[in-house]
Amino acid sequence: MREKYNELTYKELVVKKDELSDKYRKARFDSVLGHNANPLLKRSLRRDISTVNTLIHEYKLGIRK
Repeated sequence: MREKYNELTYKELVVKKDELSDKYRKARFDSVLGHNANPLLKRSLRRDISTVNTLIHEYKLGIRK
């Protein structure tokens, strides 16, 4: 999955971050209500968001082009 994120451009990463944040928010809401289909989903989404944030930061620093 990480290589998938490495291939995205800056604009695509920003859109992907918004999508993942929405999914994470929904997963948190569902867990509070007790509708957990996958209890590890929150952890994986949180890790994916941090990976995307790292790549976005690398673009801002000029490490990636």
